Amino acid sequence: MDSTAPVTPPAPHPPTLVRGGRVVTRAGVERLDVRFAEGRFTAVGPDLAPEPTDEVVDATDRLVLPGQIDPQVHFREPGNEHKEDLASGSLAALAGGVTTFFEMPNTKPSTTTAEALADKFERAVGRVHQGHAFFVGATAENAEQLGELERFPGCSGVKVFMGSSTGDLLVWDDPTLERVLRSGTRRVTVHSEDETILKANYAALGRDVPVTEHPSVRSVEAAVRSTTRLLDLAEKTGRPVHLLHVSTAEEIDIVVERDLGDLVTVEITPNHVFLTAPECYEAFGSWAQMNPPVREQRHTDRLREALATGIATCIGSDHAPHTREEKARPYPQTPSGIPGVQTTLALFLTAVRDGWLTHADFVRLCVDGPLRVYPALGKGPIEVGNDADLVLVDPSVTGPLDADWLQSRSPCNPFVGRELAGLPVTTFVQGHRAWDGHAHGGRAIGEPNGRPVRFALDA
Repeated sequence: MDSTAPVTPPAPHPPTLVRGGRVVTRAGVERLDVRFAEGRFTAVGPDLAPEPTDEVVDATDRLVLPGQIDPQVHFREPGNEHKEDLASGSLAALAGGVTTFFEMPNTKPSTTTAEALADKFERAVGRVHQGHAFFVGATAENAEQLGELERFPGCSGVKVFMGSSTGDLLVWDDPTLERVLRSGTRRVTVHSEDETILKANYAALGRDVPVTEHPSVRSVEAAVRSTTRLLDLAEKTGRPVHLLHVSTAEEIDIVVERDLGDLVTVEITPNHVFLTAPECYEAFGSWAQMNPPVREQRHTDRLREALATGIATCIGSDHAPHTREEKARPYPQTPSGIPGVQTTLALFLTAVRDGWLTHADFVRLCVDGPLRVYPALGKGPIEVGNDADLVLVDPSVTGPLDADWLQSRSPCNPFVGRELAGLPVTTFVQGHRAWDGHAHGGRAIGEPNGRPVRFALDA
């Protein structure tokens, strides 16, 4: 199967030497220089001597991080381009230091066929700046075809919605879910909420319900029952699964207690560890509404612990933009989702400042972790041979997050105004400077030449 329309290679670029920066590695922060050429890192070490052909970038007083991999974004194209599209979403990702993204299938129409996957790749040509891949959505109708669809070039894998979603993307019952898990070999990515509980809770809602009730409507019980069912079926079928945007302390406890090893991996979003109920709903209203919900402090604390101790595998933004007008509707007619692809790295730096994560954790959770779940070829930390994806961060930016810096079409970001502990200011994608920015804006450099990601597939 051919997944993509032709991509014009970027113009040749001279070898580049990034000097004097504090490079973030698996071991921590080290004073190193970094050289790259022809799209890959060619040397990493202290005091590298510039060569005559090098373009030298002065990274003094900068942190130098590997490009972030965001394994869960919703860029809304096709069907809801008034919220976001591939071009605007890609630009927001680029400004935030995201050099690879994997985009979700709940578009209109849903991405459930080879033709729909091919359409997305064609739409990305000349409009997307970084490495990209697209999920195929599981349905009762395509369950037996998923083993073939997951091997479509550039497909990041199969996505399952166990709770209500867009169009026909709902796999709510165990027999259908088992059919999905038995079709194919790659890790299956799952939004885990129990549809039966959700339907009953929504049906029982009275009138004039405030958004502060969102965590009760999409309850802890709905998450726990769904995740328990999923892990039972993963163990029964031997199919590895990836739990998206885990929101409850109980689910973390279940993963630990079941101890299924690599059969289960876990994603946590910034939203669930940097926002807490009920305060976030009181302060931001529906701008803090997402599925599954942001919950009380005990959940926030357990999720932070899971990130710090390695129970959680990776961070994904779950970037899910909506318009200001849509978010202004009365609950529960308000759509769920928070735009976050641009703010993950900035928020991560505040966690380092506050002492509950380290710089090395960025590599573990935002580079190595996504690659454990989705083995993308050529991606990785700042090491010789990997794609030259890297981000320069200005740690002196400590003021409030400025709305003018954000590139998403959605203004509904509850993190605007938060005090920062650094900001990404320069992004390189496969050795090409693609973004130069500052606290109040920035600009893309060159044409969008992002390429589809290739994956190591099981035989």
